[in-house]
Amino acid sequence: MTDLWATLPDFTQSTTAAVGKQLLSAFGQAQADEKADGSLVTQFDRWADAELCERIATAYPDHGVLSEEQSHIFPEQDWCWVIDPIDGTTNFTRGVPLWGISLGLLYRGTPVFGHVYFPLIRQHFHGFWMGNSGLDGSTGAFLNDQPIQTSAAAPSGNQLFSLCARSTAVLKQPFPCKIRMLGVATYNLLTVAAGVGLGAAEATPKIWDIAAVWVITQAAGATWVSLDRPDIFPLEVGKDYGSLPFPTLVVSQEALVPQFLPLVKPILK
Repeated sequence: MTDLWATLPDFTQSTTAAVGKQLLSAFGQAQADEKADGSLVTQFDRWADAELCERIATAYPDHGVLSEEQSHIFPEQDWCWVIDPIDGTTNFTRGVPLWGISLGLLYRGTPVFGHVYFPLIRQHFHGFWMGNSGLDGSTGAFLNDQPIQTSAAAPSGNQLFSLCARSTAVLKQPFPCKIRMLGVATYNLLTVAAGVGLGAAEATPKIWDIAAVWVITQAAGATWVSLDRPDIFPLEVGKDYGSLPFPTLVVSQEALVPQFLPLVKPILK
C-alpha cells in the first residue's frame, strides 16, 4: 500500500502533463458534437480518454476504469480510476483557457486520491483523503506540490462563491458573496480547496466531475454536502453512472452550511 501511495502523485502529474501537452495543439480549434445530455464532445476528448485509460492499464493493470467517454459501468475491481479527459469542453473548443484533466482513484467505491490538471494555467491539484474507505493513510491537499487549505473568512461582498451554468436560480435572491461562473465543475469546486472562494454549487455534475475533487476539497478542510441523497459513495458495482447527476454544495467551513444550504436549494427544482 505504501508503494501505491508513493507512486500516485508522480504518475498522475506526468500522465496529465503529457496528455495536456497534446491537447494544447487543438485548444480553441476543435470541432464539437452535442451529446444526448446537451454537453459537448470532441475527437480530442475521446483521444485523451483512450490515452489515459491505456496509461493507467500499463501502470496499474489490476485497476478498473470508469470514464466519461467509454465505460460508465462501475467495475468489480477493488481499485478503480474515474476519468474526465477534458472537464470544460466548451471552454476548450471556444478558446477559453480554463479546462482540466481529472483522475480520481477509488477503493471499493470510495475516492481516496485525486489529481486535476489545468494545462493552460499550469496548475496541478492533488490530494489524499481516506474518509470512510476503511484504509489508513495520510491526508493532505496540494497545488503544484504546495499544501493548500480552505479559507477561514466570513461571507461578505468581498468573498467569492462559484456556480455552474445550471445553478442560476440561486441568483433570484440576495446572496452574501460575489458570484463567479467559470464553466468547469472541477475548478469551481477546487476554488474552495485553494482558499479562493468560500463555497461552490454544481447542479448536475456527473461522477467523473466530482470523484477527484471530492478527495481534494475535503483534504483541504472543506465540507461537502450532497444535495439530493444522503451519501454519494461508495459506488455500486455493476451500476451505470452515465446519466446520474450529483447536485453538490461545497463550503470552506462546516459552520457555513446552514447559511448557504437554503440559498442553493433552488438548483434542485
